[in-house]
Amino acid sequence: MTDTLFTNLALLDVDAGVLRSGHQVLVSGKTVKAVRAGRIDAPGARIVDLGGRTLMPGLIDCHVHICADGMTAYPSIFPAMLAAKAAKILRETLMRGFTTIRDAGGADMGYRQAVEAGLFLGPRLFVAGRPISQTGGHVDSRNQADFCVACACAQESTMRTIADGVDAVRRAVREELRRGADQIKIMASGGVSSPADPIDYVQYASEEIAAAVDEARRAHKYVMAHAYTAEAIARAVELGVRTIEHGNFLDEDAARLMALRGAYLVPTLIVYRRILVHGKEVGVSDLHLEKARQVLAVGTRSLEIARRAGVKMAFGTDLFRAPKEYQAEEFLVRAEVLPPAEIIRSATVIGAEVVRMEGRLGRVAEGHFADLLVVDGNPLADLRLLQDQGRHMPLIVKDGVAVKDAAGLLA
Repeated sequence: MTDTLFTNLALLDVDAGVLRSGHQVLVSGKTVKAVRAGRIDAPGARIVDLGGRTLMPGLIDCHVHICADGMTAYPSIFPAMLAAKAAKILRETLMRGFTTIRDAGGADMGYRQAVEAGLFLGPRLFVAGRPISQTGGHVDSRNQADFCVACACAQESTMRTIADGVDAVRRAVREELRRGADQIKIMASGGVSSPADPIDYVQYASEEIAAAVDEARRAHKYVMAHAYTAEAIARAVELGVRTIEHGNFLDEDAARLMALRGAYLVPTLIVYRRILVHGKEVGVSDLHLEKARQVLAVGTRSLEIARRAGVKMAFGTDLFRAPKEYQAEEFLVRAEVLPPAEIIRSATVIGAEVVRMEGRLGRVAEGHFADLLVVDGNPLADLRLLQDQGRHMPLIVKDGVAVKDAAGLLA
């Protein structure tokens, strides 16, 4: 395979949060072979002049649901249609510049294999399999008037597993590990979309969470926890949970604990704004909308608290029941309280740490995978360049292969 030498570019240094001129980047196969100020001697390499455009690493979204298209009532869909819709979501996600995603529940190893085999065009994928919840927890879909016992046919779909007690939790975690999960997802508090649990319901006993963490660690995996309130966050982190999803009601004490333990926060603010706009289109309940208003009211405050405490924040969107096309709007929501360089770091180097690919993803650097975006302009000065379904990205490269070349740069 011929090497590719990118020249005449502005290199986005995500660590320093600056553009660097006068650099060249050499890609060999799937890997960035060299990044250097000045000229790189690469005989036989294909020379690609980027015309002064920005070259930056591919984006990483650490909280997606490819098995929920945002517009379909989940229980009514055939598995074949689910996979077809997921394939479309994967392709569109990649075309927005997200070259790596972490699925937070619903996708199994088969989707990852389909992308790796080239059957689906999509981002590099890390899957959680089925989220694990207690009875009456966040993914228990029965309403309060439902006397039916949670059973396998109703509750152990691809979107949920109900497990109560230490032994049952261990069994559920082991099952997801057997099925190839990259990380384990548990529900540690009430949620917005669930009908029978208030947001401040602190879920799972300490022994149950500890059991999930123990099982994951022994398999060299980790636990991600859905948690909204400061109490739920602190309990989960104390018991060894590695990433906290959402975290809208984070307080200073819980943030300090997260920073001390090295836990990551994955805020997902765009979903609440969009569900309030599109909720009626997708048939969500009035209770769902009211809960969304509650968490939206405190959303950006959690970013400020986490930042002051030194908590590392990854980029997440969680557009479970809202259209996926608004994924990149998360950048604009965070920009209300955070500087652009910091937000871009959350979607690059911090995301790489979350998926345990630091040193391979998240930077344009030697030895890293060649996941690259070419942008018409400076995203540090204008985050709108990351909007519009990738319209401002004429070239998208994943694993050294151009998946989009709208300007014919590689022609």
